[in-house]
This record gives sequence, structure tokens and C-alpha cells, in this order.
Amino acid sequence: MNIHEYQAKQVLKGYGAPVAEGVPVTSADQIDAAVKALPGPVWVVKSQIHAGGRGKGKFKELPADAKGGVRVSFSAEDAVKNAKEMFANTLVTKQTGPAGKQVNRLYIEDGADIARELYLSILIDRTVGRPAFVVSTEGGMDIEAVAHDTPEKIVTVAINPETGVTEANAELLCRALQLDGEARADGMKLFPILYKAFTEKDMSLLEVNPLIVMKNGRLRVLDAKVSFDNNSLFRHPDIVELRDTTEEDAKEIEASKYDLSYVALDGNIGCMVNGAGLAMSTMDIIKLYGAEPANFLDVGGGASKEKVTAAFKIITADPQVKGILVNIFGGIMRCDTIAEGVIAAVKEVGLQVPLVVRLEGTNVDLGKKIINESGLNVISANDLDDAAQKIVAAVKAA
Repeated sequence: MNIHEYQAKQVLKGYGAPVAEGVPVTSADQIDAAVKALPGPVWVVKSQIHAGGRGKGKFKELPADAKGGVRVSFSAEDAVKNAKEMFANTLVTKQTGPAGKQVNRLYIEDGADIARELYLSILIDRTVGRPAFVVSTEGGMDIEAVAHDTPEKIVTVAINPETGVTEANAELLCRALQLDGEARADGMKLFPILYKAFTEKDMSLLEVNPLIVMKNGRLRVLDAKVSFDNNSLFRHPDIVELRDTTEEDAKEIEASKYDLSYVALDGNIGCMVNGAGLAMSTMDIIKLYGAEPANFLDVGGGASKEKVTAAFKIITADPQVKGILVNIFGGIMRCDTIAEGVIAAVKEVGLQVPLVVRLEGTNVDLGKKIINESGLNVISANDLDDAAQKIVAAVKAA
């Protein structure tokens, strides 16, 4: 689960991280009061969407030369003007795709005198099976570009979960970020704080880009991006309350109600598969034969008829889906359960696009019998390769 920048800063501030004073805005009539609540002389107005590249983004409703989704204002009047211009408009960034995202929330905060911009993140380093800091002196930039062009400027420091951030770890991070004086002292305090927040709140990613050294020599978290492990949210009702469903795909929200692993994609062939690895293979083979998957959907190993029905309905609710591939390898999952779920869903929502079903494994003969005797216009397949070719051909012929 993702949260907004201002929410991430609130979480980190609760652990003692240095962040600027700011005021969130969730309706246009709050803008004037939010600006007045901050002393100035510099106000920074930030669009709050779940996507990066906000500063370089463009608003659909504004002229092409208009400023992006993060704006520095040097007067209260200018801050109000910028906020009102940004609120409720659609921001397009490199991560939103051409459709963009509507800005339903803003964050207005105090400006900062920046001397240096640094990069810091914490994530799970699967090569060593431990949480790790990833830091660079090249803050404020696309870290992927830094990794590609100047990988020597990125330093990774794995942390032993039994000890947490040791003094030696913190000193290594200070050297990697070239911190000295007050900035070094701040860093020695900040790194354990961020690690504690990461582990106690079950974060999957904590990214501070940039972490800044101000002209007075102190550190500040200038931007923050935080994602949480969905499997741990039952332990954190306070974090669940921060969820902004307006930033999520409606189909993904519906899927979460049934504990389905669903991710919307840009293609036109809907996929319903059991098992994440098989789902990835299914999407790969669809691409191999010249088409694009419309979704990732793993119904899990023990899905009920109701869950399968819900999954099928979610797929068919996507207007860009022009064909559906059901690919089930029954281990724990029974093929007859899948067949019953598909039939129930088709009878409820109808079937307007080609449907290819490949079943193999537990109760496969019964599953095929149920499908064949259903009277549905279903294309059966012998294996995954056959299934992929058939659904791609059917969509192209439609």
C-alpha cells in the first residue's frame, strides 16, 4: 500500500525525523488558510499523487509552458495562486501514463535553503536477505539513471536485523554521503530513526529523495515516499486509515475485497491464473505471440467458486479487454471449482469477447466436462502454448 508524501512525513516525524512544517489541503476552500498557517517567506506547493516526477509533470488543463506539480512560491499570494491552479486538475508525469492523475490533495510546506541534495532509501536486499540502505550523493535525480550512468556513486549498506543500525553502519553511511559537522551528527541520529520506522511499520520501501543538507549545515527530509507490505497491514490499523482509494484502480480495489492479487495493465487480453509464477509466464507467452495482457491476476491456490466468479467479473468489467485466457494448473486448486466459477460469472455478466480455457491437474476431466456441457462458447486448449496462440488469434480476428 502506498501513501502520500505528507502522510509519509507525518509517520517519519513521529519517529523523530527532521521534516519541514506543512499543511495538507484536501479541498479548494482550505487553500487560503493553509498558506496563512505557514510563516514564509517561501512556500512550496506540492501535488499529492501516487506517482513520481511531479515537478517535471504537466497539467492537462493548463498551457504547455505552465509550471509542474511542485512549485516554489515567494509570496503568500503566489502560493495561493499556484495551489488553486493545481487543485483538481490532471497531472501527467512519466509514471502516470498519458491519462495522468487528478490532483485531489496538495501539501503546502515551508521552503528550505538547500546546500546539497542526497539520495537515501531503505528496502529489502534479497541478495543478502536483509534490510539495506541505498544512498548516493546524487540526490534529486532519477536513481535508475544514476545506477546506469555512474553506479560507483551508489552505496549499499545491509543491516543486521539482530543489531539494527550500528554506529559503524551509521559512520559508513555518513562517509558515503560525505557528511561532516552538524550534518554528520544529524545523520548519526537519523539513520537509526529511519530504520526503526521501516521495520516497526513493516515498510517495503522508504525513499527520501532528496535528503538535503541545508545552508545552516543541518539535515532535512525534503521528500518522502513510503510503501507498506500489504500482508502486514492487519498489524497497523493506523496505516490502513491513510489509504487513499481515489489513487487506486477501481478494479484493484474490488479485487482486494476478495483477497485477489490483481494489477491492471495496458493490454487487451484478460488473464485469470492460479499462482504468481504461472501468471507471469502466461503474460510472457501472450506477449511472445504478439499481444499484450490486460492484467495480472492470481486467484491463489485455494480459491472458492465465489472468488473465481469475482475475479472473472473484474476482468470483464475492463472495457479494454477484448479476449480472456483462463489458465489453471490444478494442485490445491481444483479444475472443477474454476469451471463452476467461470460459468457462474458468465451467466451473471454475459460473455461478449472470446474466452480460451486451459485446465490441467486436479479434477481436470470433471472441469472440462462442466465447461463442455455448459453451452458456453468457450475455446478449449491443450496446453499453455496452444492457449496463448488461440486467444491471440481470436482477438485479432474479432
